[in-house]
Amino acid sequence: MARLKFGAFLAPHHPIGEHPMLQFRRDLDLVEQLDALGYDEFWCGEHHSSGWEMIASPEMFLAAAGERTKRIKLGTGVVSLPYHHPYNVAQRMVQLDHMTGGRAIFGSGPGALASDAHTLGIDPMTQRDRQDEAIGVIRRLFNGERVTARSDWFTMNDAALQILPLQEEMPFVVASQISPSGMTLAGKYGCGIISLGSMTTQGLMSLQQQWQFAEDAAKKHGTKVDRADWRVLLTFHIAETREQARKEAGAGLMRWHNEYNVGTLQRPGLTAFSSPDEAVDKTAFVEGAASTIGTPDDLLKTIKNVMQVSGGVGAIIGFVHDWANPEATRRSWDMVARYVVPEINGYIDGLRRSQKFVIENRAIFERAGQAVMAKIMENEKAAEALKVTGPGRVAIPAVNAPDLQKEAAKR
Repeated sequence: MARLKFGAFLAPHHPIGEHPMLQFRRDLDLVEQLDALGYDEFWCGEHHSSGWEMIASPEMFLAAAGERTKRIKLGTGVVSLPYHHPYNVAQRMVQLDHMTGGRAIFGSGPGALASDAHTLGIDPMTQRDRQDEAIGVIRRLFNGERVTARSDWFTMNDAALQILPLQEEMPFVVASQISPSGMTLAGKYGCGIISLGSMTTQGLMSLQQQWQFAEDAAKKHGTKVDRADWRVLLTFHIAETREQARKEAGAGLMRWHNEYNVGTLQRPGLTAFSSPDEAVDKTAFVEGAASTIGTPDDLLKTIKNVMQVSGGVGAIIGFVHDWANPEATRRSWDMVARYVVPEINGYIDGLRRSQKFVIENRAIFERAGQAVMAKIMENEKAAEALKVTGPGRVAIPAVNAPDLQKEAAKR
């Protein structure tokens, strides 16, 4: 089975009140940490309103992140295509790919915040069609074509890129939430998907149906979609114990939900939490919860459930939030890398098998003790020293040493 990839998605969702410059810097510190921990991907969004989401140019942020990292892939999560001329998007993505040494992933969407579209004077009814139109043009540009195109929102005259992406084929990914439009678009172009709606129970349970939308569209357009290119977004905060995770995340989770989701976005059907404990209970400890607040073992169960419910995905992308303080947040990502990733991908299975073999076959290795004892007894002084030799007084660790006292008793 192909290994499951892991990554992080930074919208961002930062509470209002902290210096934006310091938030940017802390976000860059996080990317650097994730790179060092071996995470596969990092995603960064584009937003222009709402207060909490304050990265306006994912390409600019990721270019800075590229200078502080070595191997992690850097994805735009996402460029809102209706907000930009497609040629400029293509140019920026090519430059990002070169500046990061071929690590760019082109993620696109129609635009998530209605307030952003309003600011730019864009009719929300046109956004998904514009995303579709822009992807078609950008793919042609990436292929080295010279494009002439006229639309009701952009014009290109003999447009061609001066340089092409550094990667032979830069990954294309579209964002999908609850509606079928994102999955259908992925199927049409045979590209990757990042499912953002999976942070809710409803979104998590609809994953299998969502994938069917992609496959149906791929069949219709003569393309193929691959589950290995399907990324699913999850929310979690991990600590040594459930009690510790609850204590660290509760107040921040409550503020995020009450002040942003309910108070700012005013999402239908949501009501404010009355306490941090209620926030944790209703987010992570209800039937079918899509979020995990607990231990590495709790997150393992969540991920295995996602794999079962969805039929299989290629990557688990953790949603970056400020539920806990910076130190606890960094420790959470560290624990996922140390304990969850290797367990899911079987990196320590061989170590367990090796340990089990040694335990179960100890009698076979008794001859090692006999060999050491034989050499000792050949030397009169060494044999005499054996009388006072005990655990902790030999050059090799006691756990690896033969039982010399036992061998001496035999003689």
